[in-house]
Amino acid sequence: MRQLTNAPLYTEYHPRWYRPRVSVYWWLGQWRYLKFILRELSSVFVGAVVVMTLFQLYALRNGPEAYARFQHFMQSPVTIVFSLISLFFVVFHSITWFNLTPRAMPVRLGGKRIPEWMVAAPNYAVWALVSIVIGWLVSRT
Repeated sequence: MRQLTNAPLYTEYHPRWYRPRVSVYWWLGQWRYLKFILRELSSVFVGAVVVMTLFQLYALRNGPEAYARFQHFMQSPVTIVFSLISLFFVVFHSITWFNLTPRAMPVRLGGKRIPEWMVAAPNYAVWALVSIVIGWLVSRT
């Protein structure tokens, strides 16, 4: 295959494309963009909660002294603040994904699409039930 080495990629009078300058913070302009970015950022905190849970299980497996050290670490002010921020983002992540479920998985019944709230409501119901059961188990001890 022969290539022309002197062939220009554009002509001398070729118009330039208009590319408006966009700020790095363009996503702060509208709530739906901000919500999208926060949902994506929340994945980092979901991962952090998973890692902390794995560390907790590792400490629990290594005996009472290791678990006591882990509990002492979890009682530091920095860890408490990080845990509260993580709780906010994990709840935000759950809510946005539950609200997104009807769009990602449209359910049809008899050829008609059922309302979005009927797809999202079972997610919230199971979440509430599991939270109540865990709360009951934790409060018993």
